[in-house]
Amino acid sequence: MPTSSKLPLSDAELEAVEETRDLASELLQAATEMKAGLLQVVYSPVLQARKNTGLSQSQFAALLGVSVRTLLAWEQGRKQPSGAALTLLAIARSNPAALLAVAAAAAAAK
Repeated sequence: MPTSSKLPLSDAELEAVEETRDLASELLQAATEMKAGLLQVVYSPVLQARKNTGLSQSQFAALLGVSVRTLLAWEQGRKQPSGAALTLLAIARSNPAALLAVAAAAAAAK
C-alpha cells in the first residue's frame, strides 16, 4: 500500500490511497501470515496486565477499584488510566504475583 511520508493524510490523499488498495489481496496475505505464525498479537498494556494476573475483567476491575466499563475503555484504548491505577497496572505487568498477594492480604484483613 503506498503511503505518503506526511502524516496525517489529507482527505484527498487518503481517498487516492484507498482507491489503489486491493483489500482482498491484503486480507489473504494477512491470513496467510497468521497461519504461518508470522504475525504477533499485540495487547494493550492494560489488557496485558490483566492477562498476567489470570483474572477475569470483573475480578481485575474489582481489584483495581474501577468499574468493568472503565476497565474495558482502558483495554480498548478509548481512555487512559491515571494516578494509582497506572502504578497498579505497572505492578500487574511486571510482578502479577505481588499484586495478587497484596490484594489477598487486604481482603483477609477486612
